This record gives sequence, structure tokens and C-alpha cells, in this order.
Amino acid sequence: MHHFDDGTQTTTKSDTFAKDTQGFDSTGYTPIADLDKPTTYDTDFEDDERKPFGWTASADIGLLVLRLALGGAFVMHGLQKVFGLFGGPGIDGFTANLQSIGFREARILAWVTGVTELGGGALLVLGLFTPLAAAGVLGVMLNVLALKYKGGFFAPNGVELEAAYAAMAFAVLFAGPGRASLDNNRSWFRHPLLSGFICLVIAAGATAATLYVFR
Repeated sequence: MHHFDDGTQTTTKSDTFAKDTQGFDSTGYTPIADLDKPTTYDTDFEDDERKPFGWTASADIGLLVLRLALGGAFVMHGLQKVFGLFGGPGIDGFTANLQSIGFREARILAWVTGVTELGGGALLVLGLFTPLAAAGVLGVMLNVLALKYKGGFFAPNGVELEAAYAAMAFAVLFAGPGRASLDNNRSWFRHPLLSGFICLVIAAGATAATLYVFR
């Protein structure tokens, strides 16, 4: 039987894993995948049309409502203490109250507390210097909690309202004011964790000074 050379290359035994013209293995052997190479998938079957996570207006609305509620409440408290409005004691009445529970320099402390509540509340409403405003409100509430807590938590004799105010102030302190604020894009707005931690230390220091220096 004659061998006719038609110009094509013959297959040798060394072509064990040769592939045919369609790109498939014609030898009957399946090569093991290279484990060092990342596995790729056909994305045509795994299309994910979900919107990627990003900052949305819903967070801004939530923070705005939180600021308005907390700040508005403390504006009212400050007006009661400083000006005697809305049935409040005024500076004289608040000074007498502080003296009755053992505070020294009670009149100075009454002014500091009243102005902190009034100014801090107003700044929270505006979203201006928010970390300092939240720290001031938090410091006032920490003092109240330390003085008022007698082992009970729930109203009317407990501290649940004060604890709720403190938690709200803490949340604003670290979450920031949101974009619907005058603090939008300021340095402390862009670094809420750092500014929150610094102002938390200030609040804790002010609370300790009030309890151990003025009392």
C-alpha cells in the first residue's frame, strides 16, 4: 500500500493533546485545569443589575429628623433654664435646684448648662459645628444620668428619657449631621469618626469636671 504525501503534516505520537480544527480535544483525554490561574465565568449568565451601594438621600433625611428632634428638645430646655419660658425655672430657680443637690458655684454652672442646652440645640437644628453641639448635649445628659439614676430605668422615676437623649446625641456625634446641614463638606463632616472621638473625649472630660470639681 503506497503512502501519498498530500502536503499536510501528519499527526505524531507527541501530539497527544492536539486539538482538532474546531478547538476541541480530539484525543479523548481531558487536561486538568491549571489551579494557579483564576477561574473565569461567563458573565452572560450572571448579570447583576442591582444598583451598587452608595450614599443616598434617605440617610440625610433620617439624620435631619434626628437632629431636629434632639436639637428642638434642647432649645426648649435651654429656654426654660435661661429665660424661664414654657414654665421653666429660669436662672434663679435652676441655680437654687443645683445648690439643693450639692453643687458649688451653682449660678455659674446654671448659666453654663442653660447656654449649652440652648446653643447646642440650636446648632443641632442647623447642622452647624455638629460634633461639638452633640458633645455638649451628651455631656449634659451624662451628668443628669449620673445624678438621677437610683437603680430604676423606666419612667416616671427612672432615666429612660435621659438615656434616650444621650443615645440620640451619641448617634449624631458619630454619624454626622448628614448633607442637609450647614456642616456639609466641612473637614469634620468628611471625617466623622475622628471628630466624633475627639468630641466624645471632650464630653467625658466636661462631665467628670462637673461632677468632681463643682460638687
